[in-house]
Amino acid sequence: MGLEKSLILFPLLVLVVGWIQPSLGKETSAMKFQRQHVDSDSSGSSPTYCNQMMKRREMTKGSCKPVNTFVHESLEDIHAVCSQENVKCKNGQTNCYKSRSTLHITDCRLTGSSKYPNCEYKTSQQQKHIIVACEGNPSVPVHFDASA
Repeated sequence: MGLEKSLILFPLLVLVVGWIQPSLGKETSAMKFQRQHVDSDSSGSSPTYCNQMMKRREMTKGSCKPVNTFVHESLEDIHAVCSQENVKCKNGQTNCYKSRSTLHITDCRLTGSSKYPNCEYKTSQQQKHIIVACEGNPSVPVHFDASA
């Protein structure tokens, strides 16, 4: 009886794994947001923070991303912004939310003299409100829109 069940379940398992497999390597919008903007474990206080993190988080592959913001709060606190003040996004969409309180962030800006592949960034720490675009159910950040 056990072997019969195995012979029936194995093709089903192969079918399910084959169906899920293509999505395993694909980065979702929420995953990309986390990679590019969330750094809960650090304060971003080193002057070389942006140079290191932009490279480590793959934002200097093929070209230098001109501006990026890292948020130094827990993922839970960042996700909570999606249920806070609803504001209009820069692009006119209505799925942006502004944090109630200021959060610890690090702004990374490409220096004027910097050229790919030697991307050099200016690191500046700030306490600001963040504005993020949220999607999904549950709603999670998928785009960093601004800081204010």
